[in-house]
Amino acid sequence: MSNSNKSGFEIRADLLIQAQGILEQNYERSRDAVFSHNDSFPEDKKPIPVATITSADVIKTARELYEFVNEK
Repeated sequence: MSNSNKSGFEIRADLLIQAQGILEQNYERSRDAVFSHNDSFPEDKKPIPVATITSADVIKTARELYEFVNEK
């Protein structure tokens, strides 16, 4: 699918969705790593991380993606 057929709004909306997905996946990976650690080392349990993904986090990540796409 080519981005040349998408409006600027659609591109930005897609980037926001992708950014949210990246942030959620990063959180899930860090949480899974702690679960794995706690299973392997029950005498050294780590607290399960709590993530708050804010709209500012999503926008910041989307801007980083947008900057990469616009590199020449």
